[in-house]
Amino acid sequence: MQKQNARTNEEMLRSGSFWTLTGRLCVPAILIMLVMVIYHMADVFFIGQTGDANKVAAVTLASPMFSILSGLGVLLGNGGCTAISLSLGKGDYSRIKKISAFCAWGALMVGLLFAAVVLPLMTPICGLLGANDDTQEYTAQYLRVIAIGAPVIMLTNVVPALIRADGSTTDSMIGNMLGTVLNIVLDPLLISAFHMGVTGAAVATVAANAVSLVYYAYFLRTKGKIYSVSPRDISLEKAVVLTVLGLGLPLSCSTVLGSVSGTVANNLMMRYGSIAVAGQSVAGRIGQLISMTVMGVCMGMQPAISFHYSAKNHKRLTEILIKTTALAVAAGTILSALCLIFRDPLLYAFLDDPNVLGIGRVCLLASIVIGPFFGFYQICATYLQASGKSTQAIIVSLLEKGIVYIPALFVMNWLFKMYGVIFAGTVTTVLSAVAALVLCYRDYRRELKDVPTW
Repeated sequence: MQKQNARTNEEMLRSGSFWTLTGRLCVPAILIMLVMVIYHMADVFFIGQTGDANKVAAVTLASPMFSILSGLGVLLGNGGCTAISLSLGKGDYSRIKKISAFCAWGALMVGLLFAAVVLPLMTPICGLLGANDDTQEYTAQYLRVIAIGAPVIMLTNVVPALIRADGSTTDSMIGNMLGTVLNIVLDPLLISAFHMGVTGAAVATVAANAVSLVYYAYFLRTKGKIYSVSPRDISLEKAVVLTVLGLGLPLSCSTVLGSVSGTVANNLMMRYGSIAVAGQSVAGRIGQLISMTVMGVCMGMQPAISFHYSAKNHKRLTEILIKTTALAVAAGTILSALCLIFRDPLLYAFLDDPNVLGIGRVCLLASIVIGPFFGFYQICATYLQASGKSTQAIIVSLLEKGIVYIPALFVMNWLFKMYGVIFAGTVTTVLSAVAALVLCYRDYRRELKDVPTW
């Protein structure tokens, strides 16, 4: 039965129509991304109901460390997903077991190491994140629980990425949704009813990840027989380790560097007060509705891109890339327009502090105008990663998260103060999208023959 499911998914990747692939791969991936947005929005939303901008700022200040943990998960999860998809295109099932076992146990070890490093260094880490006297204790409370739950969070990042490789995106989505529902239920109980504040938000996050992990374990035992988490299948062969790390490095570097850039941005914004950071936090969460939807479109199609690149089916690969680009750009444009129209109700849902809302409107504008450009940027990054071009993928991934963004932060802060920091991300995304398109197009034309003009 399990082999039959695997063959059905493989046949869907090979010959399913674009809209079949969209329904089976992109829609669940989009829902997963939106679930992740809601997941993180829940903490900010319910902490915002306390009316304390310092607590909202603290969650934002701690988020770069959470992003580092997520980036390490991406290294193994997305690297493993791409490696498995490429192996699936070649029909190498024994290699798939080695890859999945290495990624799962690697996630557990990295989570334990993260906790061992962060817990004893909590005070200096909070200082590096930009916490001041008003936010130091709240930041530490949140980060302490996240560090303790790091092994669970790592596994919950890695395992669903792996099972997407054969088209089992729906099961990946179900696990994410279970965790999100629990998080939304626990947040008001722990934050408000039990008066646990930011600690309650962190506990809800870890508990939600644990429930998701239980579902993924069930999937692996009952449906995911092409995968393995058995210690017997762990392989430290160079062909496994270097392939996974090489393929996962682009998006992982992007995520980790994004956390560094986020720390720089938070430190610059803290010069203008906790209210400025809180406004940026709320607007950033709303802006993620756009960016994560576009990422869902592109990353959802990644297994199909890897499959046909590995199978050297250039005609179908080109069709998928062109149509995915159009879908991603359209989604970004439509969602940007909707967020612009309903910006005040969206902001009021989180905080009703007039000072925070004033800054939030400007921050939200900066977050949503990049919607159309982000689609072009993301499809370039996805194609390069899915086709195993690690070096080019790393370059593209680092453009938006640091190579362009960090210099832009300092230059625009110097020129325009707080508003420069707010719009630095907007300028960065536009410039990065243009650079990524040029690099990706040249590489694609050089790699493949008889490619039609985009």
